[in-house]
Amino acid sequence: MALALAGFAVTAIDLQLDALRQLRASAAASGRDVHTICADLTEFPLPRARFHVVVVTRYLDRALFPSLIDALVPGGVLLYETFTEHQLQYTHGPRSRRHLLAPGELRCALRGMDVLFDEEVMAPVGLARIAARRRPGPAAL
Repeated sequence: MALALAGFAVTAIDLQLDALRQLRASAAASGRDVHTICADLTEFPLPRARFHVVVVTRYLDRALFPSLIDALVPGGVLLYETFTEHQLQYTHGPRSRRHLLAPGELRCALRGMDVLFDEEVMAPVGLARIAARRRPGPAAL
């Protein structure tokens, strides 16, 4: 929503139809439009070289990294934040290592991109965050 309020053209893709409906309603109430697509990204192919910014929060499917990068225009930025193995010290959040990044894994998954910002925090939750820019030419993974 913040990107739409800032004047950006926003496409939101999520599996949760109710969340997308709430987003569209909030955007409309603020005089903004948000294009929404209800889809499972493991089955819905992202367009190539379409987006200037891709934002992923608190979601991890390692197989999607190449298509997320490929969806960026050259010079486009991927903003990614999700849980790390440090989250296991807390009683909430994901418990499966399949949904938790190992230390340094996010940076490694985005090799070939220019890292603009990178951090991993252990409290109040275990998170890894990165901002990385796609270099000109094909994605290098």
